[in-house]
Amino acid sequence: MAEKFSRYDTADYLETEEDIRLYLEACQEDGDPALIAAALGDIARARNMTQLAKEAGLTRAGLYKALSAEGNPSFATVSKVAKALGLKITVHPA
Repeated sequence: MAEKFSRYDTADYLETEEDIRLYLEACQEDGDPALIAAALGDIARARNMTQLAKEAGLTRAGLYKALSAEGNPSFATVSKVAKALGLKITVHPA
């Protein structure tokens, strides 16, 4: 009997604000900007991507592309998405 695997999607497990906060903190610790952008994409998918795109002033397709693993969003895009998600970007000494 062959093993059957289902597709894993982090967005399926981001159910509470605490889940989202901890996930984003863990991704930020890595220091990879692409990982942080992808994490925002996961969070956006866990919420309503269409509504988020509207609130961020972006198209839905553009938001998917910017926050994909291959995306390279500008800081302005990341900032708009964070704000639309109710998040605040802060910088602390290392």
